[in-house]
Amino acid sequence: MSNLLFGHKDLYVDGQLVSATNNSTFEVVCPGTEQAIATISWATKEDTLRTLDAAQKGFEYWSQIPVSERVSWMHKLRDAILERANDLREAIVFEMGKTWEGSEEDVTSITNSLQYYAEEILKVQDLDIKDKEGTHTHTVIKQPLGVAVAFLAYNFPLLNLGFKLGPALAAGCSIILKPSEFSPISAYLIGEICEQINFPKGVINVICGDLENVGIPLCESTIPQLITMIGSTKTAQKLIEQSSKTSIKQYSMECGGNAPFIVCEDANLENAINIGSILKTANTGQICVAPNRFYVHEAVIDQFIAGMKAKFEATSVGFGKEQKPDMGPLANKVSVTRVQNIVNQAVSEGGKIITGGKAIDKPGYFFEPTAIKLSNPKSEVLEHEIFGPVALIVPFTSKEEVLELANNTDAGLASYVFTENKETQTYFSQKLAFGEVQINGVKYDIYLPHGGIKNSGIGVDCSEFALEDYLIRKRISVQL
Repeated sequence: MSNLLFGHKDLYVDGQLVSATNNSTFEVVCPGTEQAIATISWATKEDTLRTLDAAQKGFEYWSQIPVSERVSWMHKLRDAILERANDLREAIVFEMGKTWEGSEEDVTSITNSLQYYAEEILKVQDLDIKDKEGTHTHTVIKQPLGVAVAFLAYNFPLLNLGFKLGPALAAGCSIILKPSEFSPISAYLIGEICEQINFPKGVINVICGDLENVGIPLCESTIPQLITMIGSTKTAQKLIEQSSKTSIKQYSMECGGNAPFIVCEDANLENAINIGSILKTANTGQICVAPNRFYVHEAVIDQFIAGMKAKFEATSVGFGKEQKPDMGPLANKVSVTRVQNIVNQAVSEGGKIITGGKAIDKPGYFFEPTAIKLSNPKSEVLEHEIFGPVALIVPFTSKEEVLELANNTDAGLASYVFTENKETQTYFSQKLAFGEVQINGVKYDIYLPHGGIKNSGIGVDCSEFALEDYLIRKRISVQL
C-alpha cells in the first residue's frame, strides 16, 4: 500500500483502469513542497496503440447513438464529477500548487463545459441551400469528425480538459486525453470517475507517457481525425509536423501568447492596477492570456508603478489550504529557472526592478511577484512569454506608438486596453492584431469564444464555434 498522499493512479483505457504493460510508473511531485505525492502508470507504445484502437471502437459506438443518449451520459458524468469536486480540487492544489480558491475554477470549468455543450449540440441543424437553377435540392448536414487526441497543458488541468471533453462528447467524437506529466492526477481521477459510472467503453481515454511512446504514436497514427492542444507554439509546430506525416488531420490549437496591457492617460488607474496585478498573480502568472508587456502612458506610469508595487508586496505567497495564500508556487523547477532568466535579461537590458525579482528561498518552486520598469520599448526581453508573476512595464506617449509596439509580436492571443475614451476604444479594438481585445476589464466563460491568430493558434475553445472543430460538413444534393 503506497504511503503517498494520492497513492497510485492507473491509465483509463477502453472503459477500464489498467496498469502500463511493463508496470512502469512516473512520480508526481508537489511544487509547493518538492515532495512526491503520487505515482501514475506511465504508458508504453503498446498501451498507446491499444488506446487508439479502443478510441476508434468507442467512436463507432458513440457517433451512432442518439444525441439524447449522449446528452444523458454527459449529464451523468457532470453529476459524478460534482460529487467528487473536493477530491479533484485537492488533487489540483497539490499537483499544481494552486490556492484552494483557484482550484474551484478548474472543476466548475469542466462541469460547465459538459452542461453547455449538452445544450449546444441540440441547436445544431441541417442547412438547406436553394438551387439557383431549380434542378436539385441541397442539404448540408453535420456529423461527428472521428477520434480526437487532446494534449493538455499543466496550468489548468481540468479547465483545459473540460474545454476539449465537452465539445468532443457532444459532437459524437471519442477522445484520448493526454495530460501533462506535471499535473496528471486530476485527469487520472476523471478516468476513475468514468469507470465508476460505467461510461461507454473507449469514448474517453486517459493516458500519459513520454514523447517516444505516447506523443509520437498518437500523432503518427492514422486513426485520429483531430489533434487538439493547449500549450506552447513550439509544441504545436511539432505536433503538426509529426501528425501530418501519415495523414491529413484537423487541428485545434491554443498556443502561447504575449499579451499587451495598454493603460492610456485617461484610464481608470485603480481599475487597471487591480486587474493587472490579479492577472499576474492569479495561478502564479501561469496563464496563456496573462499580460506580459504593460505599456503605460508616460503621464500616469509613476502612479501605475506605485500601485502595482503595493499590490505585489501585499500578495502573500505560500502553499496549502491552511496558509490561505494569495499566490502559490510555479509548477516546476524548470519554470523557476526560466522566469529568473527573464528577470536577469530584463535587468541586463537596463530594466529597473521595482519589487521582487528572485526565487523565494524555501522548499517549493516559489517566486516573488515582480515588477520591472523598462525604458527601452524594444528590449528583446519583451519578446518572451513569461508564464510567471513578472510584469514588464514600459512607457509610451501616443496611441500610434503603442499600437505598433503591441502588434510587434508573432503571438496574437489576448490583449487589454484601459481608456475611458470611446474613440480610443474603437481604435484599439479595430487595429490590435489579437484574437481577443478586452477593454477596461476581463471576462472569460464557456459561452465566449477563446482563440488566437498568428502563432497563437488555430481553431477555437469555448462557445458554439468550438463544436465546429469536432464536426464535418457533408453536402447532399439530389437531382429533381
